[in-house]
Amino acid sequence: MSNTSSPRIVLVLTLTLMVSSAHAMDYKITPVAEDLDFPWSIAFLPNGDRLVTELSGQLLRIAADGTVSEPIANVPEVYFAGQGGLFDVLPDPEFETNQLIYLSFSAGDQEANGTTIVRARLTGDTLEDSQVIYSVAPKKYAPMHYGGRLAWLDDGTLLLTTGDGFDFREAAQDTASNLGKTVRLNKDGTPAADHPIADAPYVWTYGHRNPQGLTVAGDGTVYQHEHGPRGGDEVNVLRAGENYGWPAVTFGMDYNGAYVSPFTEYAGMTQPDHVWTPSIGPSGLMIYEGDMFPAWQGDLFAGALVDKEVRRLDMENGEVVDETPVFAEIGERIRDIRAAPDGSIYVLTDGSAGDVLRITAE
Repeated sequence: MSNTSSPRIVLVLTLTLMVSSAHAMDYKITPVAEDLDFPWSIAFLPNGDRLVTELSGQLLRIAADGTVSEPIANVPEVYFAGQGGLFDVLPDPEFETNQLIYLSFSAGDQEANGTTIVRARLTGDTLEDSQVIYSVAPKKYAPMHYGGRLAWLDDGTLLLTTGDGFDFREAAQDTASNLGKTVRLNKDGTPAADHPIADAPYVWTYGHRNPQGLTVAGDGTVYQHEHGPRGGDEVNVLRAGENYGWPAVTFGMDYNGAYVSPFTEYAGMTQPDHVWTPSIGPSGLMIYEGDMFPAWQGDLFAGALVDKEVRRLDMENGEVVDETPVFAEIGERIRDIRAAPDGSIYVLTDGSAGDVLRITAE
């Protein structure tokens, strides 16, 4: 059933490094790798190594001792233009036995391109047995709004967020198109058997603009955030088959000041759980369930490209009850944020000299 209640809009009036409440935590920030070329995503391997994507098309391995590898060989060619490039990296849940990883990226050229997934075997610093398992259809010309985040569901199926392609926003409401969707598929790229929309086998949710945050909680709840136009960035709880409204409903305005839609809600369309106006440019999303920062357990953390900080969303009973800027001393655009297996937090800064930072408790 769609949630048609109004979203909570939290206005943060002060920028604080520490919150003077039960949620205050002491931490230190340690650089892990520096001067990377637009790092976009990070993943963790069972042996302690980390994989980092660079938007321009490189995949790097950072060893447990901090050594950064040369670019991993045989990464698929990406369409590196505009917002396009190499996006997410995600190890298979059975990586220890099969060494499989999944990469999302923009493939094609200036006339026809789209978000694509490759599955490959990571052998040392080389990818082998690469296979394209999914590519968004239809293709588009604009090198913008790709989405590109990956996540596993508990049933072993894979989620991919796709953007509306910028100039094709009406496609987000068309379930015959895979633009502006959350796509769900099996490990081999075939559609999951129990898809919620009968004539759209890959569509799990729809009505999205440009989702660049995706995380799955331990209880199976799927959280996503997406860019609005001018204002109206959203945090959503994703539920199979639901319509999240774009562009029929939005809390944002078009870049020229015109209305995208006169509606902020409409029957049959799911309301966001949280809205940012003005836009923060959300990128990267994490639910913290580690032990290193116990006061933050169950909270959402989102990178903010515009505000150059991380936003902590205090979650109580599944609702956002407060919002606080954290790690503001980093002072850079934040592209990704992830929790490591040991409970530490990793932040990727955006740019041609981007950093990988590790945050631990003091």
